[in-house]
Amino acid sequence: MKLSVPYNRKKIEINLPEHNFAGMIEPNELTAAGSPESLIWDALNSSSGSLDYNEMINGSGSLLVIVNDGTRPTPTRQVLDVIADDLAAANAKFIIATGVHRGPTEEEYRFIFGRHYDRFADAIFVHDARKDEEMVYLGTSGQGTEMYINRKGYEADKIIAIGSVEPHYFAGYTGGRKAILPGIASYRTIEQNHSHAISLDAQTLKLAGNPVHMDMVDALKTLKDKKIFSIMTVMDKLHNIYRVTAGDILVSFDDAVSAANEIFTTTIPQKADIVISCAGYPMDVDLYQAQKAIDNGKLALNEGGILILVSACREGVGEAAYIELLSSCKTPEEVVDKIKATYRLGFHKAAKMAEISTWAQIWAKTELEGKLLENIFIQPVSDLQAAVDEALQQKGANAKIWILPDGAVTVPLAEPGQNHCGN
Repeated sequence: MKLSVPYNRKKIEINLPEHNFAGMIEPNELTAAGSPESLIWDALNSSSGSLDYNEMINGSGSLLVIVNDGTRPTPTRQVLDVIADDLAAANAKFIIATGVHRGPTEEEYRFIFGRHYDRFADAIFVHDARKDEEMVYLGTSGQGTEMYINRKGYEADKIIAIGSVEPHYFAGYTGGRKAILPGIASYRTIEQNHSHAISLDAQTLKLAGNPVHMDMVDALKTLKDKKIFSIMTVMDKLHNIYRVTAGDILVSFDDAVSAANEIFTTTIPQKADIVISCAGYPMDVDLYQAQKAIDNGKLALNEGGILILVSACREGVGEAAYIELLSSCKTPEEVVDKIKATYRLGFHKAAKMAEISTWAQIWAKTELEGKLLENIFIQPVSDLQAAVDEALQQKGANAKIWILPDGAVTVPLAEPGQNHCGN
């Protein structure tokens, strides 16, 4: 049977014997209750919590709008289709919540703002976490994280955060509180927060007891009486708007989490010996982002199995600290031991990758150099079809293969006790 998977904004075709194909694990097929415009307006007119959209727009004081960068699928441009005139009338300024990512390219500015880019270009600021002179210290979170945020966020009288909510491999979910931390926080603040990612409680779908999430929520409290109105979107499997929530940043986030679970969590009857997990555009920007497809793919993989990442990694590896750490060790177990002794930003990425490498093989079809991948315990793949054939040869003629075409956000949940598929 012929199948295709996304790669670098195109498709790669592969042939599989039908008896080896366990199926596609995809976001659930659910239909939105209305047009994107109506969903956005309905959310704004029935905002949750104590904050009201009209008061945010029409009230006195300066207004800052926080938007995601180009590595997120957030449909900011569609939200702006509805509220751009209101923002212009309020003389709103924008800040792109890059966290520790680089600033947007021209193409990414157009992706984020759509037809509104030219209108607001002069009012857009790009956050740079490494510029300490642009940060303001606001105290510490309950877990001791020093809270430095961008001065523009501190000085604004009101904030509107536009984001999207999907599962996240160590924060539980994206969106909501992440607009502030890591969105417009300093490098040192993000590093301290992300150090909690090596905890076993820092995992996808988990909020209660997740130290990364709790730290982000605590960090919001250092903003004290700042009014932060949130517009959160949840996308369907075709990247269309499925649900919109609005209002208080924490309440609207919780509302969006419920909708995200409806889309992105998929129950599977059994795990398999081979999993192909894809991170397509825009998550294929680098290995740092694409790794999320590895972390989700492992949930459908048997111990001792082969996980094949398919992602272009167009701009390399991203934050280099995790590559340096992985490359400096002879075994994945040594990586884990080193991280326990010390932490730098990016080490959580190494920890997640090393953990999988202790019980499974990771292969990858990317644009990265083969030697680089080999140095971090990943087998490079030049031809996906050849890799699939080799995997079947290793795991046996009856081995089953799951495919995650949108692995960066799809969370497979194996039924309890059903941990083997094939062979």
